[in-house]
Amino acid sequence: MVLTGDRDKNFCAGANIKMLAQSSHPWKVNFCKFTNETRNGIEDASGNSGQTWIAALNGTAAGGGYEMALACEQILLVDDNSSAVALPEVPLLGVLPGTGGLTRVTDKRRVRKDRADVFATKSEGMRGKTAVDWRLIDEAVPKKAFDDTVAERARAAAARSDRPTGAAGVELTPLQREVTEDGIRYRYVRAEFDREAGIATITVNGPDPSEVPDTVERIHELGADCWPLAMTRELDDLILRLRANELELGTWVIKTSGDVEGALAFERIIAEHSGTDWLVNEIRHYFKRTLKRLDVTSRSLFALIEPGSCFAGALLELALACDRQYMLDGPWEDADASEEGGQAQLVLTASNFGTFPMATGISRLASRFPGDDEHLAALRRETDRRILATGAVGDGGAVELGLVTDAPDDIDWHDEVRIALEERSSLSPDALTGMEANHRFVGPETMETRIFGRLSAWQNWIFIRPSAAGPDGALRRYGTGRKADFDRKRV
Repeated sequence: MVLTGDRDKNFCAGANIKMLAQSSHPWKVNFCKFTNETRNGIEDASGNSGQTWIAALNGTAAGGGYEMALACEQILLVDDNSSAVALPEVPLLGVLPGTGGLTRVTDKRRVRKDRADVFATKSEGMRGKTAVDWRLIDEAVPKKAFDDTVAERARAAAARSDRPTGAAGVELTPLQREVTEDGIRYRYVRAEFDREAGIATITVNGPDPSEVPDTVERIHELGADCWPLAMTRELDDLILRLRANELELGTWVIKTSGDVEGALAFERIIAEHSGTDWLVNEIRHYFKRTLKRLDVTSRSLFALIEPGSCFAGALLELALACDRQYMLDGPWEDADASEEGGQAQLVLTASNFGTFPMATGISRLASRFPGDDEHLAALRRETDRRILATGAVGDGGAVELGLVTDAPDDIDWHDEVRIALEERSSLSPDALTGMEANHRFVGPETMETRIFGRLSAWQNWIFIRPSAAGPDGALRRYGTGRKADFDRKRV
């Protein structure tokens, strides 16, 4: 994948600053979060999809343009005595390179921190040999040789790839969605809004057993209509729409509906073929990235596990991504507990132990039980069986195994859930966002968690400070020829 600029002497100058200056604070933060996720997706494709991304900087790459280049595996800059790489946000805009720039310079490019300090405060950036010596780029290539060198690097990268050469791609047809004042509905995913309570209830429908293909060839034939790909695309779209457009729906209640066996049948196909078939592999990693998008969403996430749910294997990850999980103990009143689906059930599978890792690089189960290898080993012994909410001592109910927060019975269920949701809605959204981000990312720090942590702590604050966003701040005065009036108090 060669990423280059369409204009002579200009790869990319970054964001539209006037747009940012006029945007609301939530839009700025969502903008930075989405662009971070896009860059993380490029790096994930480099790590897991047999792709090599090469940034062919045919001209200056500044701000977000250089941050896009930083997501690539190789950076080539044309050496024409004028083109440079730069992160000018601090000196020109009074903000930070908010899509991972500072972190990737030090953590990924291994630039020495004193040099990183000079670079991030030098608005004109660095060119040629100096940029190479400082590790800001990999190569500075004379203009006459630039196109040939880029082509040579691309051919070499393609030759190393394990992607198939004769495969046919899958057409991602337009999503069919119905948007109303009360919700958004797709084929397999729907969201229902309670605006007065500030709640969005999201339901993911599992596949009917008859929809489950029995061969890889059938998965390719179905393409965009294959359930795991179709469902993931819809969920991905829904998360982004709710994040950007429904700011006051501060609590998301996540449910599933469908046949457990159908969900597990797809699970088995992905487990069997994700290492050998390119499309199955891409579906797996796409679902992983969508779960990560859920992890960094600044909303309270509650899972409700009821009779008729299909929180099994990959779909169980939706519940494990939530801040709390409530599971009904026993059947609904007047229901037959002996019937299939008469009681709420969970099913652990091998995929819950690392197939869909978080940004920390560990599974959501490992994040739930940090450092408790003994308990994780015990959970592995519970895989592939249907787990009810409670049972006799030693029977391995979901409460005893620590997989749910609480398990009220039918008499208390509605009141317990209502009270929990009402209490959540009464708390400070700002405090909840900070608290949830801390609790969700238990475990080791990675470049990815550092990027999002710094985005939350720094850019969220900087974007509302007068030095950047005030009427005389750098964002407002950029391009006017007038210097920003900075608030000189260090806070």
